[in-house]
Amino acid sequence: MKPKILIVDDEKPLRDTLARWFKAKYECLLAPDAAEAMKIVRENPDLALMISDVRMPGENGVELVRKAKAANPSMACILLTAYGTVDLAVEAMKDGADDFFQKPITDLEQFELRVAKAIKTASLEKEVASLKSRLNEKLENFTGKSPAMEKVYALIRKAAPTSANVLIEGPSGTGKELVARALHDLSTRARGPFIAVECAALSSTLLESELFGHEKWAFTDAKTQKIGRFEAADGGTIFLDEISEIDASTQVKLLRVLETKTFQRVGGTEDIKADIRIIAATNRDLRGYVEEGKFREDLYYRLNVIDIRLPALKDRPGDIALLVSRFLREFGEQNGGRVTGIDMKALKALEDYSWPGNVRQLRNIIEKMVVLASGEKLSIDDVPEEIISAAPRTAETAAVPVRTAATTLAEAEKAQILAAIAAHNGNKSRAAEALGISRRTMHRKLNEWNMK
Repeated sequence: MKPKILIVDDEKPLRDTLARWFKAKYECLLAPDAAEAMKIVRENPDLALMISDVRMPGENGVELVRKAKAANPSMACILLTAYGTVDLAVEAMKDGADDFFQKPITDLEQFELRVAKAIKTASLEKEVASLKSRLNEKLENFTGKSPAMEKVYALIRKAAPTSANVLIEGPSGTGKELVARALHDLSTRARGPFIAVECAALSSTLLESELFGHEKWAFTDAKTQKIGRFEAADGGTIFLDEISEIDASTQVKLLRVLETKTFQRVGGTEDIKADIRIIAATNRDLRGYVEEGKFREDLYYRLNVIDIRLPALKDRPGDIALLVSRFLREFGEQNGGRVTGIDMKALKALEDYSWPGNVRQLRNIIEKMVVLASGEKLSIDDVPEEIISAAPRTAETAAVPVRTAATTLAEAEKAQILAAIAAHNGNKSRAAEALGISRRTMHRKLNEWNMK
């Protein structure tokens, strides 16, 4: 579809000449004065550009630009100026005009270049405005006004429009996939696919096939060719959760994808191109894994172009009330609007808890409280016993130790899981539920630590 331009001039020969010149590239609308022009502007919100003479009977072109820009801020405007009106045109540029061109127009090719430039500039400005709007809308999915979260928002704003790979670090339950989806949705790849892979949920053999696909008969059960996640994510974003869990062989293949943008299916010899952005996440100290030889250093730096660290909920206690309010609205609506608030005593109990399962655990607890609530307002009686009986969150008595510089993510995670099991009297299913992780994940962690 051709962009629309509006030509406003009281001289019919000039209107017709410009229309004939531009009709090959643009849909031209014509008006003899400001009144008719404004009618066209209001009826055509998709107008890309308005060309207007400065001096016309009735309202002049400067006043027309002001009104037209107010009605359609994203539309570009060029004023045509005769001798003696140049100063007026320059003044009009302060009120919204994008350019001016002197009459008589003797070089139509040069004028056409100015028209194309004005339309392109206005289009880019519109795209930037749209991106800012989408950014603000997307960040509404996050809750928190603590300095730590403001830093996260700032990094999302800067990283999203780029093509740089991102590494998201933070404890389980802090919202790493939410950040990954925001980065995708606010990027130039937003129209492309977002493919998420939970690396820890698959064995090394299955993960390789899942990521890269396989050819028919590449192994015994491969009865058909399979497209991998990288191929499926072409033109979009692939999110590799728990990236620390991939084995050495898969690390090598992933490094090749990052360096050459190509890969081969399992059992294949053909190089397949992949136009993808990689966002990885981990709840481990990945830098520590590099130092221990568990993770390739070159791969680490390829993934960690931009590093976003999500804080544990215990490190931003001022956000708990905001999160509780949000989850109350969410689950209150889902349950018929029966529960509408929470009293201060109950909220204080929630704020004093250490939240080893972070935001995910808090969300689960609020849902449970809303479902089981006996009144319209949550009270201390609705707060689960494991929250009430836990020691207050202080440096000396917290159920989960405050992380110091010497405490790695892995150590903090181990402490959280063991504290949750102890708080639930050894019941691993209830501990896993409270932490917001699967029982399978908990057993895998305990096996890693050689603990029954």
